[in-house]
Amino acid sequence: MFRHLFKLIWNKKKQNFLLISEMFVSFLVIFAVFTLLVYYYQNYRTPMGIDYENVWVVNYTNSYKTENTDSLAQFYETLRQTVKSLPQVEEISFSSENFPFSMSTDGDGLVYNKSREQVDVFNVEDSYKDVLKIKVLDGRWFASQDAVAKERPVIINETLKKKLFGNENPVGKLVRFDYDEKTKVKVIGVVEDAKVKGDYVKVDPGSFVRLDTGSFHQLGNILIRISPDADASFEGHLYKTISNYMKNSNIEIEHLVNKRKDINYFSLVPMIVLSIVAGFLVVNVAFGLFGVLWYNINKRRGEIGLRRAIGASGKSVSVQLVSESMILATLSLIIGSFFAVQFPLLNVFDLPAGVYITAIVLSVIFIYLLVFICSLYPGKQAASIYPAVALHEE
Repeated sequence: MFRHLFKLIWNKKKQNFLLISEMFVSFLVIFAVFTLLVYYYQNYRTPMGIDYENVWVVNYTNSYKTENTDSLAQFYETLRQTVKSLPQVEEISFSSENFPFSMSTDGDGLVYNKSREQVDVFNVEDSYKDVLKIKVLDGRWFASQDAVAKERPVIINETLKKKLFGNENPVGKLVRFDYDEKTKVKVIGVVEDAKVKGDYVKVDPGSFVRLDTGSFHQLGNILIRISPDADASFEGHLYKTISNYMKNSNIEIEHLVNKRKDINYFSLVPMIVLSIVAGFLVVNVAFGLFGVLWYNINKRRGEIGLRRAIGASGKSVSVQLVSESMILATLSLIIGSFFAVQFPLLNVFDLPAGVYITAIVLSVIFIYLLVFICSLYPGKQAASIYPAVALHEE
């Protein structure tokens, strides 16, 4: 039977070539869509790594102009105690601009022996862990004694540990940043990965560096953990408290919950655009396939009538047309899979091979289902052709 079907397909190779090309292009687009979907889904399933609920961020401009580092540190320490004295404030921490969901990044290279990784660098205070409830997996978090430590301390996340140290315990190891190749820093802890760039973006290698008093010249953000019962009136009170203390400073209060939603919407834009393009393409392929099969039935009425006249059942005629469509789909999928499988082999876009393999399988299933559904009704119409009518028309 398959030999006969291949012969029929070969006899109409020009017409079928266009149909195979359509399916091939559709497969590649669907493969891209499923690759993004699988990638986003895998990232979404990973733990958040931080508790962003009930955390607000205060953005400010440095209104206290002084070159004296001690005076500046005292100014912000007073601000810290003032804000922390508010009844609904649980913890406060100054931070660099790349706080969670901020759409801001700060990176550098981190070198251990002969291995180097590009990492995100977060400049944080000792209280940063308590504000975001970061989980320390190995070693410890920053403490006051680190201010006088011989080697400057650094904390890394799980992803950086795996990439830079493998199965080796990184705590106590000396590494160095690219910006200061002569000075080595000491790894004192490993923390759980945190999805600071949103739910759908993979966690990059990250490192945490302890802020010193001189850092207040560049800082402009405060993370505040507030109690769950804090409302809009408290937010207004907090704004007034900070603005009264920091004269002529631009103050803005944001909620990390809202910033997470914003960054997630931003991450989904490529997926939405690609899905719309894929949707139009799939609809066009479906209508094209449906139209071609319908056209084939009208042109082959004589052939179908003859088959019915010599004893072929309506079901067998329908199965033949559906099988021809599935064989065409198989030929297009073989070509498409050849190109798609190059992505995991060549490690394109640095995605896990499992993402591509899953996307290939889902794309193959989708194309088969699309072709099968589009060929069912034309096949049913072919099965309903009466032999006498078809031969009379012929």
